[in-house]
Amino acid sequence: MAANASDVPDVLAPDLACVFCGINPGRVSAAAAAHFANPRNDFWRLLHDAGFTPRLLAPAEQLELLSLGYGITNAAYRTTAGSGDLRRGDFDRGRLRALASELRPRAIAFVGKEAYRGLFGERPELGPQLRTLEGSALYVLPSTSPANAAVPYGERLRWFRALRAWIEPVPRDAVRALVVDGAGRVLLLRWENPVTHEAWWITPGGAVADGESAQAALRRELREEVGLDARPGRVMAEREHVLPLAGRIVLQRERYFLVRVARHKPAATVDLAAENVTAARWWSAGELAATSERVAPPELPQLLASV
Repeated sequence: MAANASDVPDVLAPDLACVFCGINPGRVSAAAAAHFANPRNDFWRLLHDAGFTPRLLAPAEQLELLSLGYGITNAAYRTTAGSGDLRRGDFDRGRLRALASELRPRAIAFVGKEAYRGLFGERPELGPQLRTLEGSALYVLPSTSPANAAVPYGERLRWFRALRAWIEPVPRDAVRALVVDGAGRVLLLRWENPVTHEAWWITPGGAVADGESAQAALRRELREEVGLDARPGRVMAEREHVLPLAGRIVLQRERYFLVRVARHKPAATVDLAAENVTAARWWSAGELAATSERVAPPELPQLLASV
């Protein structure tokens, strides 16, 4: 990460469950070199009452959050007397994107709508957001500032408790197909985030329903997504990763089955637009190696080479 230019140092580490993102340092926090140091700010009390911390931490103890799986940063680094003194140029979405890409937090929780709006230029609702940032899920909390005293403490605590439950991932079993044709190409689908319009090329597949075998689930997904009825072959890879999905954070366990075909023209039998799938195409190994587009899983070129 780039050198910290803030009066209040970031509290960050790789693979945290959640990074709390305030709007910017106030004068009291800057003087204490600690986040949310104003004694009238309810942040630390809300963290404890919502179950994030086993005891009430003082701002000076902020580094203890790391051992609990949490961190803190700000949407803007410049210290001001109030957030109303910030300018548009104080907000650096690129810095937060780099943080998410490098440190891979499961979620980023914005402490106040203005912290989110300063970075993304849109006023959000409280709670989970459809937008993601480099794979990190996003959540918006009420502001904990004394300026937000019109919102009762109990209401703010409700949102903090909801975040505490939301960041615990829900297990989900999934199957995916490495569909390879006679020319050694792999069949991929283009999935697009409906908010950010960022796109990934992914393998066909989906969740395994209750009572369904992995093979039956994959045959169903292949018929629906690409119009292919084929028997799955051997398992080529397994992986487990956390991803935001339909307003929840999911711990997805995936198995990748090899499916060989001589040739096939993909044609969905269901409306994939509802699932934000916008295209399907065959990719050669060379195209995969040369593309700047996002491909999932990241090790797909190596998987294809092993076939």
